[in-house]
Amino acid sequence: QVQLVESGGGLVQAGGSLRLSCAASGLTFGSYAMAWFRQAPGTEREFVTAVMWSNGLTSYADSVKGRFTISRDKAQNTVYLRMTTLKPEDTAVYYCAVRMTPATGYDYWGQGTQVTVSS
Repeated sequence: QVQLVESGGGLVQAGGSLRLSCAASGLTFGSYAMAWFRQAPGTEREFVTAVMWSNGLTSYADSVKGRFTISRDKAQNTVYLRMTTLKPEDTAVYYCAVRMTPATGYDYWGQGTQVTVSS
């Protein structure tokens, strides 16, 4: 049973920083990639960033490039999201997800953690 548990969300002022964590358990054979998505009220869930588990290659949505950094700790099966220069439009529930193979989508999701950026 794969479980993803996010933490680190909270309330921050615009221009501030937060670091989210996502601890994965039950990944017996590792994973292909892990990612962060977010969903603001009244909007669809959107991709934020992803990291390939084997080689650390990353990708980012244009809206967060240069401000957010994804990283992984393979020994701890944990992925992090460092968010800097936060803007009110970054306010959303942030979800961690894992993709087991290149042929599948994101198979498992965490419960989400709220990030609120005040202006």
